[in-house]
Parts: sequence; structure tokens; C-alpha cells
Amino acid sequence: MAVVDVINVAGDVVSQTGLDDSIFNIPVKKSILHQVVTAQLAAKRAGSASVKRRSDVKGSRHKLYRQKGTGRARKGDIKSPILRGGGVAFGPEPRDFSKKVMKKVRKLALKMALSAKVQAQQLVVVDKLEMGEVKTKVLAGIIKGLDAEKSLIITTKNDEKLELSSRNIPGVKILQTQGINVYDILKYPKLVILQPAIEGIEGRLG
Repeated sequence: MAVVDVINVAGDVVSQTGLDDSIFNIPVKKSILHQVVTAQLAAKRAGSASVKRRSDVKGSRHKLYRQKGTGRARKGDIKSPILRGGGVAFGPEPRDFSKKVMKKVRKLALKMALSAKVQAQQLVVVDKLEMGEVKTKVLAGIIKGLDAEKSLIITTKNDEKLELSSRNIPGVKILQTQGINVYDILKYPKLVILQPAIEGIEGRLG
């Protein structure tokens, strides 16, 4: 079991805590991380791009003029795709971009993402982070003192004061243990975990 230092908001080491090797110290495979991150990003796509087909455009279905004898090119009805205001021939249709990833693969990728942060020494464990009031400047100072200006902060429960204080700090995101995901963990250079949240993560992934 790996042991990491637990620091306070001032950056001083106050204790140490153990990390479950089966979650925070496993081999990292980029292919699995790529698969899960790609699926996450694909699921965010709306897939709502659409056009009006020939049958969707309002207009007469009668042939504009006779086939022969006018000296002009042959024309169908006014809804033809080659005419201005006509239907679109090969435009996009609404579609689902989501990709199916097995539950055990998603769980494994989450463990790998956490392990990658530990191995890269980008994990910071803080004993507690409590805000007496909503103060962005105060929280920004704490984060700067922890050398985690661009970081993902994992908490155990919903803390409205903490979330409101972090809203206007660029590069900082607050997530609860049940909301952690591979994309956000890998996106932010630093991972800050409140010490009580470690138990929640190990309970979820153990």
C-alpha cells in the first residue's frame, strides 16, 4: 500500500494516509484510457444536425415546364436539390454518436487514471477544505499555495460555498466522489483529493 502525505490548506504536512494499490497503483494502458475518453466525448455530442430533404420542403410537385422544346435544361419540380430553396440531397441527419463501453472497462480506466496521477506525482491529498463564506479570492489563494492552479478537486459531499467560490477561477473544477470520471481526471494537471474522499473512491472502485 502506497503512503502519501496529507497536507493542510497552508501546505504543511499534517499526517500520512495509505492508498489502495488495487486502485491507485496499477499498470496504465493508454489504449483503455483512450477508449473510455473517446466514448465520453462522443456521448456529449448532440447529434442534432439536420436538413430538409426534398420531401420536407414546401412547394408544388408539378414539373416546372415541359421536358422538350423549350431549349432549356430539363427540370423536375421546384423542390429539386439543384434549385435554390429546394431540398438538400446528402445533408446530415440526427444520429446518436454514443459508444458502448463495458462497465468493467470503465471501472478499470478510472483506476488507471488515478494511478497515472499518483505515478506522475500529480496527486495532492488535503485534510480538509472548508469555506466560511463564498470568497473566490480566498479560495484562489489557497489553491495557489497548494501549487494547484489548474486542478480537479474531489470532495465527499456537496459544498455550496466551495463550489460558488470556485466558479470564477479558471482551470479549477469541483467534483464529488460519485461524479469522478476519466476525462476530467486526465484533463487537469493536478488532482486534489480531500482525505475523507479517498474512502469514498475506494468504496466505489474496490
